[in-house]
Amino acid sequence: MKRILLNTKISKIYIISVILITLLLLTSYFSYAMFTVTKEKSNAISIVTGNLTYELLIDGVKSNTLTVAANSRQDFIVTLNNPNSRVARFNFYYLGDLPNGVDIGYIERNEFNNPPLKTGINLEPVSTIGSSNTYIVRLTNITSSSVTINLGVSVGLDYNDLNLPSDGHLLRKITSTGTVSEVIEDDIMNRLNYEDNEQTFVTGDNPYNYIWYSGKLWRVVSIDSSDNSIKLVTQWNISSISYSSGDSAFAGSYMEEWLNDTSIDEFLGNLRDYENFIKLDSVWNATETTETTKPAEITLVTDPVGLLNIYEYTMSYSGTDSSNGYLNNGLIYTTLSPTNNSNIWRINYNGTAEIVSISDIRSFPIRPTINLTPEIKIIAGDGSIDNPYRLEGDNDVNLSGTLLNTRYSGEYIRFGTGKNNLYRIVNHETSGLTKITSAEPLKNNDSFIFSGFGNNNIFSSTNIIGTFLNNDYLNLENGYLTSNDIAMIEDETTWYIGTVDSNESHKLAKYTNTTDNILTSNTTKAKIGLLRLGELMSGQFNRYATKGDVNIRSNTYFWSLTRANNAFLWLCTNSGYYTYGYAPITAQGIKPSLNLKQSVIITGGDGTLQNPFIIELAN
Repeated sequence: MKRILLNTKISKIYIISVILITLLLLTSYFSYAMFTVTKEKSNAISIVTGNLTYELLIDGVKSNTLTVAANSRQDFIVTLNNPNSRVARFNFYYLGDLPNGVDIGYIERNEFNNPPLKTGINLEPVSTIGSSNTYIVRLTNITSSSVTINLGVSVGLDYNDLNLPSDGHLLRKITSTGTVSEVIEDDIMNRLNYEDNEQTFVTGDNPYNYIWYSGKLWRVVSIDSSDNSIKLVTQWNISSISYSSGDSAFAGSYMEEWLNDTSIDEFLGNLRDYENFIKLDSVWNATETTETTKPAEITLVTDPVGLLNIYEYTMSYSGTDSSNGYLNNGLIYTTLSPTNNSNIWRINYNGTAEIVSISDIRSFPIRPTINLTPEIKIIAGDGSIDNPYRLEGDNDVNLSGTLLNTRYSGEYIRFGTGKNNLYRIVNHETSGLTKITSAEPLKNNDSFIFSGFGNNNIFSSTNIIGTFLNNDYLNLENGYLTSNDIAMIEDETTWYIGTVDSNESHKLAKYTNTTDNILTSNTTKAKIGLLRLGELMSGQFNRYATKGDVNIRSNTYFWSLTRANNAFLWLCTNSGYYTYGYAPITAQGIKPSLNLKQSVIITGGDGTLQNPFIIELAN
């Protein structure tokens, strides 16, 4: 009997043990099935294993694909949400190998998260702080076809490390801040050309190489292999002058003088803190050449500022079609490469290189070129035309209350009304005042305003064009300016009416000669005037679009204040050069210029095209 009872107890214990073991195994199985890592599938938004899931948003829309067009780049805002009622662990990656010419990565910024390592990151329960991460993902495609990349997410228990699937890849960090050379080199959109052992060139149709510095938009041309300094050229023509008195050599020319003069009138002296930004001992290859290939290093000129030579222009585009190069801005401009002692290379409006005589009676439009020192850093922007890179030391914020007369040539100001509400700083020629000019010729609705001087070529407030500017333009009923705008304009200032003959120095537009800096006595007083030949911001900007990243804008001819001789005037054409000898009675476009009072202050904006200064009179 005892044996039977004993056997019965053993049997019950055995059965209970088996049941418990079975339950434990089943629990472990279901627990694993419910909470193991969940893998995404192609074109799937949410995958549920048990009760764990995820939500992926791309620019606010549920998706797991990124698509970018051929030869372009795009930044996406990618948000990863935890929709579960418990803490869960997540990973984030892209699937498959990248095609040649395609790059993907994340941009590190304070207001965004960095993607997790392959082991994952915990996100808090839904509707609580920390339940989502947001990333900037940049997809770059320099191929000839659009590209789509699939993103993947893994989700699992908060205490389980995750693993990448076999075809999953973590996003690399893209260098968006750092030295200029580091940022430029890390962006495949720039299509760097390493064939030259002295300069690494940016090439291609649509590189992201725009930089905003000292009130001007620049393009990165190349990186110096010896020290990582960066060659920049202005995107637009800053001015236009006669090249020289007859010799094609850059050294000793009017052009070299204009670029490197530190006076209030010319280029170098109007660059912001140039001693801290640019290489003052830059060497410019101005060797005579009849070819567009790399010239010998025979004629080398040492200056802070120069121009591109013809070889550097040629290296800026891939293939043989110069019209597709990013340095074709739709305007004529000059290089510093002579072909002999009387001819020089110039870039035509269609991007082709042409040889012209230095005695050409037209002026030579200027795109100044500088070399940034290698330690200069990019701290903001993405290199596009709408969001150019910003440099450390030239990215001012919180300027409210700052006097406008402390700012820099080229910076944009919101001034005027309608289609005429954008102006640019020229300089501070009159102490304490700020000279500004309309960013483009004056318009009435969609039409340009045309006017002539009258029977003579001497500007005054009472001739035809002067009467329009100093009466109609200032009349509130005509809608060009507001009463607040008019209150900020200095009542009368001096306008210099010099005479510059063909192949004479631009300095004669203001001075009696080229050496003594004695001001011409031929002046007039007026509230509103025009710019002189060779003055800053007197060039053409954004004539028309030749690339997809340039806004289409139609420009026209416009008058200068400068006489060509006793009968004619200098006129800026829509191709960028000033032409010699236009009759004053001819109706042409007008760019009003004026001086703002010393007490004008900035109340908003940062001076860029996208965010112009807002100004008012100080109380």
